[in-house]
Amino acid sequence: MSETATILPCAVVDEGLGNSCYLLDLGDGSALVVDPPRDLRAVRAAAAKSGLRVRFAADTHLHADFLSGAVQLAHDDGATVLASAAGMRQFDHRGLGEGDEVDLGGLALTALATPGHTDEHLSFLLSDGGKPIGVFTGGSLIVGSAARTDLLGQGRTVELARAQFASLRRLVELPAATAVWPTHGAGSFCSAPPGAERTSTIGHELATNPLLGLREEDQFVEHLLGSLGSFPAYFLRLGEINRRGPLVLDTAATSGLAGLPVSTVAGLREDGAIVVDVRPVPDYAEAHIPGAVSVPLRAQFATWLGWLIPTDTTIVIVRNDDQDPAGINWQAANIGIDRIAGELLGGLPAWVEAGHSTTHTRLLDPGDAANEQRQVLDIRQDAEFSAGHLPGARHIELGSLAQQLAELPAGPTLVMCGHGERAAGGASLLERAGRHDLAVLAGGPDELAQAAGHNLITD
Repeated sequence: MSETATILPCAVVDEGLGNSCYLLDLGDGSALVVDPPRDLRAVRAAAAKSGLRVRFAADTHLHADFLSGAVQLAHDDGATVLASAAGMRQFDHRGLGEGDEVDLGGLALTALATPGHTDEHLSFLLSDGGKPIGVFTGGSLIVGSAARTDLLGQGRTVELARAQFASLRRLVELPAATAVWPTHGAGSFCSAPPGAERTSTIGHELATNPLLGLREEDQFVEHLLGSLGSFPAYFLRLGEINRRGPLVLDTAATSGLAGLPVSTVAGLREDGAIVVDVRPVPDYAEAHIPGAVSVPLRAQFATWLGWLIPTDTTIVIVRNDDQDPAGINWQAANIGIDRIAGELLGGLPAWVEAGHSTTHTRLLDPGDAANEQRQVLDIRQDAEFSAGHLPGARHIELGSLAQQLAELPAGPTLVMCGHGERAAGGASLLERAGRHDLAVLAGGPDELAQAAGHNLITD
């Protein structure tokens, strides 16, 4: 590589899962991809734009929040998969350990053992002529924090947090100008807690990352573990799937949804299938199939689909004509959901035309909500609730709602989140459980507090 060349990977960001993967031009028409997701559409678009073929696919760790696309790249592109030998992956790959170096053709990639987020975690140091350029830190050092250490079970959380302390101290021995390219970032439930920026430098992290200011291991462990929030249950199974190797997908088939006639959908519902309504909240609120779970199609669709729908339950989709079925299928595939039977052919209008009933949920703006006597159920995450909530609001995280319904008294209920999408999901779970007189707030706590003349309470 030229000494004057700017060696920077292209970050391909998944805003929904809160992760970044990286595409690095190796200078010979080929590329390295680090931590590719199973949904490779954005990666392939970035590679095609630069005229690159993927020659290497590197995974920093056995991911818990998404399925790796490395196996797919090996199958489709002939890419060599680089990963930790300690991960015991059950597919063809080049197993790496501490200090192992991969010649990228002018550039070099060196494996650094950085356990903590997982016990087989590697960071990859990119060098040019022996000079460190940047380090792909995966779920080790992240911007402003470090990734969580409780995904392998509570019995190992403290042990892994201590390993994370040592790994971070090791990484910050790199030159201050070394770029930091983490996988987890803002919006990722693997972050603890997520920050706003996605990349950094060793020097900037030393100056600003509060965890790096804690020189005592016990203080570090206490601080890190104190910042951990909840995470979806599917995180507990994806690591093993990634170890075995995700199934290679037929990309053409994954881009569509099978059309299911009304009679088939009705039969599937009777057999226990769950209808997932991905339409915008106002459409769902106006009319929906009784018992449907609202998971609006947006960047965070996959997270809430995986969190709210029980494992091994057959799924039927209801969508609007202008919603892309590929966006539904690929997000589901990214977290290992392959049990979508198809979509209701003709959408909700076909259901109504066939004589089946619908129901509705009231959607209230803050002004109307402030004038009604309803118990307020705030289903945001703990950290969000603590940062500011309405006086008297009950709090149950959306991800725990189905298991904690008994804690919510009967009666007229206003479900709220930050904007309304998660609140609609919460109301749909309450409806499935037989609750009535439900309403969803079209807005957030600030707006409702202002309309009601209250100040938010912080914990």
